[in-house]
Amino acid sequence: MTDITTTKATRREWIGLFVLALPTLLLSLDVSVLYLALPKLTADLGADSTQQLWILDIYSFLLAGFLVTMGTLGDRIGRRKLLLIGAAVFGAASVLAAYASSPELLIACRALLGLAGATLMPSTLALIRNMFHDPVQLGQAIGVWFGCFMVGMLIGPVVGGLLLEQFWWGSAFLLGVPVMLLLLILGPALLPEYRDPAAGRLDPASVGLSLVAILPTIWGLKALARDGWSVLGLVAIMAGIAAGTGFVRRQRRLDYPLLDVDLFRAGRFTAALTVSLAAGVVMAGVSLQAALYLQVVEELSPLRAGLWLIPQTVAMIAGLNLAPHVARRFGTSSTVAGGLVVAAAGLLVLGLGSLETLIAGLVVSAFGLSLPMALTMNLMLSAAPPERAGSVASLSETSGEGGIALGVALLGTLGTIVYRDRLDLPEGVPAGIAERARSGVSEAVVVADSVGGSLGGAIEHAAKAAFGTGLTVVAVAGAAAFLACGLLAALALRERAAAEADLVEQEKVAEAA
Repeated sequence: MTDITTTKATRREWIGLFVLALPTLLLSLDVSVLYLALPKLTADLGADSTQQLWILDIYSFLLAGFLVTMGTLGDRIGRRKLLLIGAAVFGAASVLAAYASSPELLIACRALLGLAGATLMPSTLALIRNMFHDPVQLGQAIGVWFGCFMVGMLIGPVVGGLLLEQFWWGSAFLLGVPVMLLLLILGPALLPEYRDPAAGRLDPASVGLSLVAILPTIWGLKALARDGWSVLGLVAIMAGIAAGTGFVRRQRRLDYPLLDVDLFRAGRFTAALTVSLAAGVVMAGVSLQAALYLQVVEELSPLRAGLWLIPQTVAMIAGLNLAPHVARRFGTSSTVAGGLVVAAAGLLVLGLGSLETLIAGLVVSAFGLSLPMALTMNLMLSAAPPERAGSVASLSETSGEGGIALGVALLGTLGTIVYRDRLDLPEGVPAGIAERARSGVSEAVVVADSVGGSLGGAIEHAAKAAFGTGLTVVAVAGAAAFLACGLLAALALRERAAAEADLVEQEKVAEAA
């Protein structure tokens, strides 16, 4: 186990944490605002459906594709330096996106934003690892970092709605400019610089393999989630897996690998990364189904649906800040496993099939999941030497982006399969209408409105009932995944219990002295 000094952080480090939280707040806020801005920018720029998808997807594609590269690049050239470069590029790209005059230009700007975003997240986490050496303070700092991400998700719909009511769609992108300017001004004074002196040169072949491993895989998963099973989507995923295999083999042969695969030999690192991936998979899939339920089944407006989701975000923020204290009292292993059990229970409540149980289930599952969310990052960072913090942070972020794509693909597909299987349309529905209704609950409701009368009402009722069943199945599947991860955490993280007990004793001795 790596020795980590328990030097306490000073006021300078805590103020620096505020600076590092700024890009985190911005990135989460920016995503939710863009979804609100999409209808206006589509009408203004004349973007077709394919261009709309690229406007949304190109950012996450490049963000996920370059996270590993940027994380290790920061280890080599300096994490503060990479963070400030990324902030400058992000701010400039935001201005270009705000005044884009065509869909193609906006897509290019979004690609540049994704590339810049890939420098921000691993750099902020790696710098937090360098600034906070005490395990308890490190956990608290990561909780604050996660909390800022959730605050961005919380206020995004409100800020976006206010902006888009008063200004044009480009104002959504200009949100990033003052944040990045503040980071560029305060960063050099408050943030330490750190680089790995033994990192060696960046291997271009490894960079290429990592991109080919990640980008086609995520694209294939999104294609399967959006269009169903297709040869092209499966081929893309297989190509990504093949490239990923080649990437791992190459890393084992290099003196200075892009990614230190030996990190996976630490049981608690692998367990923490698995929990992080599962959290992304399950919550992305469940959130997709829940959002559809609120707007299609319960017929809420996007604003009202967003307001119903605020308690979930508040619960997660509370849990993120509470997690280090719970872990200190009960141990990391018990807190991670217990949080996953609570999250599983929340999903089972969510699947009971009413608005009240949906919201209650989301709140319980979000709170439960927030406990391991902050701790898993702490576990991964503390399991690795400080000079590899950039690689660890990039792995965590990559698992998060991949988990979201995988969750939409797997659980979204599962919900669709159940919906189609349980859709019991009344007799007398024309074949064309029936086929459209089977494509999804949103289309079924549109079809029902066009048909009208008692037949239209029957189609709508059948579609909503089938979708509710699909939501229940997705929730149960997610609960099972969380319980399995909870068992894994309980077994794999037990080795940390002795170290935590020693740390508590040391703190008691220090306090007595």
